[in-house]
Amino acid sequence: METLRLGNPPLNSLCFSHTDYQRQHCRKLLSSTHCLNFSEPSALKFRPFYGTRSKCLSSIRMQAVEEDYELKQMKDMAAARKRWEALVREEKVKVLTPREAGYAMQLSHKTVLDVRPSTEHEKAWVKGSTWIPIFEVDNKIDAGTLSRKVTNFMMGGWWSGVPTLSYDDQFLSKIAEKFPKDTDLIVACQKGLRQFGCRILNFISNDVTVAVPWPGRSLAACELLYNAGYRNLFWIQGGLEAAEEEDLEREGPQPFKLAGIGGVSEFLGWTDQQRVAAAKEGWGYRLVFSARLVGVVLVADALFIGAQQVGRYLQDIRSH
Repeated sequence: METLRLGNPPLNSLCFSHTDYQRQHCRKLLSSTHCLNFSEPSALKFRPFYGTRSKCLSSIRMQAVEEDYELKQMKDMAAARKRWEALVREEKVKVLTPREAGYAMQLSHKTVLDVRPSTEHEKAWVKGSTWIPIFEVDNKIDAGTLSRKVTNFMMGGWWSGVPTLSYDDQFLSKIAEKFPKDTDLIVACQKGLRQFGCRILNFISNDVTVAVPWPGRSLAACELLYNAGYRNLFWIQGGLEAAEEEDLEREGPQPFKLAGIGGVSEFLGWTDQQRVAAAKEGWGYRLVFSARLVGVVLVADALFIGAQQVGRYLQDIRSH
């Protein structure tokens, strides 16, 4: 069974893939919500390009490189899920529901290890849990980080509120400082591989690139911990987002289900989690977001009219 190689990753990066090709095959690879089965992606296809011969050849080369990279990411991600499936199937990592995790904390005094980034943890966390993120918000100010931030924002970060993240190469050492190898650890992230998207977190370990699906952070942490010698590992299937308020004792300003959302979609109330909450809360909850939507439309109209007026004013100045 292929496993992650141990060692401190010398390089961190965060890559998002957003082409139609990847979305199509990501759905095929990650369609199951109850098991970790997948199907291999189909052969690459080039899209037609109309232009000069040199531009056409250049476009084909760039497209081939891009799609080869995307295909490699899909294969890496599928290989990671195979390893995680083996960990669960062989019971090297035991599976718990959020309610069972709550019982384990109360009755057996097991520790919940929260591996989510700060943007999710600060909204809601399990009382008495230990927070050590495997990926954290990248606050560096260098050319590479700024480029990833711009790409992340343009490719959907403005809508989803998902920040640019980097792998914490001190993750295992921080765990070792707090917990001996025989500690019972319940590892939790926000989604726990219950939902699948096309965002892929990459980090390099001993010159081997490891692709981690965005919702697979807790299982990636479990794999790293198991390879580091931890043998009493438990995993919350569905993550904290699957927890009801009575399952786990919560601290923080928001319910667990809303801790993973953000951006414009959260502001307008257009996330699946908010729709479920609206169905329970009633019209009062919906009116808040309806008022926000009306406000956005009015502001957009005002900006458009203002831009027109400025354009006419500048035109009048030029004509005189």
